[in-house]
Amino acid sequence: MTLGLGSDSGGTRGELPDGTRGDLPEGWARATLGELGEWYGGGTPSKKRPEFWNDGTIPWLSPKDMGPDVLVATQDLIHESALDDSPVKLVPAGSVALVVRSGILERKVPVTYIPFDVTLNQDMKAVVPHEGIDGRWLAWAVRAQEHHILENCRKRGTTVASLEVPWLMDTEVLVPPAEEQRRIVAEIEQQISHIEAGEEALVDARRLTSELRSSIADAAVSQHSQSPWTKLQEILREPLRNGVSAKAAPDGVGVRTLTLTAVTKNDFDSRFTKVTSADPNRVKNLWLEDQDIFVQRSNSAELVGTSAIYRGDKNWAIYPDLLIRVRVDQSRALPEYVALALRTNRILFYFRQNARGLSGSMPKIDQTTIDNVDFPLPSLPRQRETVEWVMQQEAAIAPLAASVIAAQEESTELRAALLHAAFTGTLVPQNPADEPASALLDRIRAARATAQAAPRKRTPRKPRTAPPGQEELPQ
Repeated sequence: MTLGLGSDSGGTRGELPDGTRGDLPEGWARATLGELGEWYGGGTPSKKRPEFWNDGTIPWLSPKDMGPDVLVATQDLIHESALDDSPVKLVPAGSVALVVRSGILERKVPVTYIPFDVTLNQDMKAVVPHEGIDGRWLAWAVRAQEHHILENCRKRGTTVASLEVPWLMDTEVLVPPAEEQRRIVAEIEQQISHIEAGEEALVDARRLTSELRSSIADAAVSQHSQSPWTKLQEILREPLRNGVSAKAAPDGVGVRTLTLTAVTKNDFDSRFTKVTSADPNRVKNLWLEDQDIFVQRSNSAELVGTSAIYRGDKNWAIYPDLLIRVRVDQSRALPEYVALALRTNRILFYFRQNARGLSGSMPKIDQTTIDNVDFPLPSLPRQRETVEWVMQQEAAIAPLAASVIAAQEESTELRAALLHAAFTGTLVPQNPADEPASALLDRIRAARATAQAAPRKRTPRKPRTAPPGQEELPQ
């Protein structure tokens, strides 16, 4: 997609740092993320520290406070924890925080700019930018590297849920002059505000189509309320079964495994799978079969209990631990009818009401909860009629749903094009009067070398005091 933003002030443009190298825009220079600031790890916050806020608590940022895009953290995002007495490192205002270990990292690298002092969760890292490096620009620079970061994590054999920080610090970026950094941030944020406005409308449209599908399912199943009711466990061909999760295969050779997105989107496409190093012997009974139903046993409060039916080739993939497989006795029930019942609002509400989880964790439902779900079960011919009626209704709204999805995909492409332009020098014009980034980086590197060469001051160790009653006797 072509992005008509910014202007070309001449010169050959560099490429987005994706493993390729090109000539630099005027005044730009190359550097690693590690050179642009000081990196700090998070930890458990502490009490008995100075009162940073009026109520005496210490601001603490955790992965669950991070949004899906670069944002400026605000105080209402901060989790003010009950704190212990362990020491804590306070990250200063103007820093950039990113998540390095979390389930959030399946497909995203959450990153945020922090305009006030904060402490971080142990699964996060902070970068305190050096003088001349704009914190907001640095946050967007990390986001622009997202695909590159996640791709290399998989190549190195790490799971997406754990980023290798030393490698991340060695990742190369293109650095513009300090003044241009600020112009880039202003333009990105203006364009992103327009994109987000459109995305909000698309989210509303997708929610309405989803509600319409749920209403169709409700109407289809409720018409059989006078039929005999059954619990799911009474019509199973075999007991419910959880899947198995494994690390991504480092060489791309292994076992194809579904992701939760396949069920969330009701789209069993290879885009929503990953190749893992699962033990073939351990997963030999987890291969998909046509008309298997999958229920998400853990996800966000809105998605836990979401289900979908697989229609496709046998042994195409296995499924992860966060999905539960439902196989129906087809002499008693049609899998399509059961899948329809499982996505009615009544049953989804039942799943969410029975979901359990510790504070800060994703809610979960267990096999017993799913076994005990009940719904009306008419005769097989009536089930078939119901499924056919639903298919006709959904076919009528399919073009609308497809157009919304296509627009959302275009929005994602537009964001990528925006960041590509921003970090290859085509989003805003260069100003020859700006101090070149090379001079800025020379100062940063010189200051760092001086700091490393300076002798480290050691705090004198206090003399040990013997416990009472164990003082050394005089000679």
